[in-house]
Amino acid sequence: MTNVRRFKTLFISDVHLGSKAAKAEFLIDFLRHHEAETIVLVGDIVDGWRLKRSWYWPQNCNDVVQKLLRQARKGTRIVYIPGNHDEFLRAFPGMHFGGIEVAQSIIHEAADGRRYLVIHGDEFDVVVRHARVLAYLGDWAYDLAILINRGLNAMRRQFGMPYWSFSAWAKLQVKQAVNFIGDFQRVVAQEARQRGVDGVICGHIHHAVIEDVDGVVYINTGDWVESCTAVAEDFDGNMQLLRWSRTIHMGGNEIMPEEAKPYGTENRLPAEAA
Repeated sequence: MTNVRRFKTLFISDVHLGSKAAKAEFLIDFLRHHEAETIVLVGDIVDGWRLKRSWYWPQNCNDVVQKLLRQARKGTRIVYIPGNHDEFLRAFPGMHFGGIEVAQSIIHEAADGRRYLVIHGDEFDVVVRHARVLAYLGDWAYDLAILINRGLNAMRRQFGMPYWSFSAWAKLQVKQAVNFIGDFQRVVAQEARQRGVDGVICGHIHHAVIEDVDGVVYINTGDWVESCTAVAEDFDGNMQLLRWSRTIHMGGNEIMPEEAKPYGTENRLPAEAA
């Protein structure tokens, strides 16, 4: 029997359905084991950029969509905040599609009273805003890194070694990339401060983290291309970063190996990061 964990809110972004790199089957499995009163899709759920280049839509992409629509029919509130890869939906703010509502951004009030600005985040990416050609080239290079990643991990599985993300490792070895992440976090946190909220929840840069940035709670949901992460709010308002790798079947029992990092009720860094 499947064990289900229930939360007040789940935040998921950067699934990139339509890309061969999307780990749709991992997300489907995650949604089988996690339910929430509200699910916020924080952009780049569908990868319109790649679908324009070449159509790729296997059954597991349909399965993700159908799973979300079933959740909506069962009473889960689902909000879709488009990102840059699914920007075609930005033309439909306030519209409902099968019970899924589209919004440019929202202010989410957590159970503990803290208020969070929820945006995808590409609005604060200078490359995406002002150099679209460079953004497309970067997207192509990222595809190449994911391809290399697959080959390396296929070999690692042969030797019984765990999954390792070459592309995430490479990104963190490049000083410019590290600086970009830091600059992005500060700019997004500044926007939250100007809006008078306590924190910000975003995606876009595929770097999952919960931390304090200049007195603002900065939360990035990560992605479902490499890290397979989501952010969950419990019924006390605590924010957790959930990492989902796979479901292992042993003797008919399901073992769920996700790692949760609780944020805590006070406006402070997690203990391990303090």
